[in-house]
Amino acid sequence: MAQSERLICASQALLDAGRGVRFEVEYFGEAAAAFAVRHAGRVHGYLNRCAHVAMELDWQEGVFFAADGRDLLCSTHGAVYDAASGRCLGGPCNGAPLVKLRLEERDGKVYFMGFEDE
Repeated sequence: MAQSERLICASQALLDAGRGVRFEVEYFGEAAAAFAVRHAGRVHGYLNRCAHVAMELDWQEGVFFAADGRDLLCSTHGAVYDAASGRCLGGPCNGAPLVKLRLEERDGKVYFMGFEDE
């Protein structure tokens, strides 16, 4: 599953608790939707796949945060995830986390570097 680094977006495309940037990655040999967001000044990335049911989290493109801008929310079933870790905070995810990506921010750009478990 290892991939070389890939440019995702310019740093300024990700505002704190704002819209995320969607992109695709290869996950177990298949194309998979992913996203990057900024929370508390840091960039975080996840597969765009709820741990409850493999559906995309955003009901409008790039809208991943709950209304308060603190947590990530699955718009279909209401599962709530910690924006910094992907940990399930409540709802039907029953403790299952999001799949976390390794993102790196440098020189005004955000790069996909692989998966946290690699």
